[in-house]
Amino acid sequence: MIQRFVLQSQMPPGGGAGASTASLVALSRLSGSDLSDIDLAQACLAIEGATDPLMLPRPEQLLWSSRQAEILHHLPALPQFEVLGGFYGQRCRTNPKDQNFADISDLVEEWPVAAKAKNLEAIAKLSTLSAKRNLALRGEPHDPTLQIANDINALGVVVAHTGAARGFVFAPRSVPPKARARLIQAGFSSLVHFKAGGL
Repeated sequence: MIQRFVLQSQMPPGGGAGASTASLVALSRLSGSDLSDIDLAQACLAIEGATDPLMLPRPEQLLWSSRQAEILHHLPALPQFEVLGGFYGQRCRTNPKDQNFADISDLVEEWPVAAKAKNLEAIAKLSTLSAKRNLALRGEPHDPTLQIANDINALGVVVAHTGAARGFVFAPRSVPPKARARLIQAGFSSLVHFKAGGL
């Protein structure tokens, strides 16, 4: 018997937020597949040439190689925080042959120390440095992300390595009322506000 599934997403394709990986994982789970998480990651890699670690528990605690579907390091749990974000600029589907990414090896060394200390300010600073380096290589002309972070008093920013996803990091319950309007005014779309960390 042939099964048909229809998946809908509230995020744009090529946004850089893992929608394609999430779709493949959902289809695998719905089909009743008994693949292990790592085998499923390898299957996603075979289909797309790159994959996010969304099939794994606690993906935010992994340093992940998307082109090899391998865990490079396990990282400490993050402190509680909130993100307000959305999509800005050109959508860009992942090209598995694309290797034009900023070197963040020095930031990777600092991350576990900041996370283990539950130092949200230090974590946000590291994510912002990573975002700045990648935006310098791949960002939109006159990208407003960093200016907006200042305008809305965000602790830092997160930016998709490919695609248009951008987020602003805040301490719990500190997203200012004006923040959403500021993002819309700058041209952000599909806004989301979520809590993370603290597990």
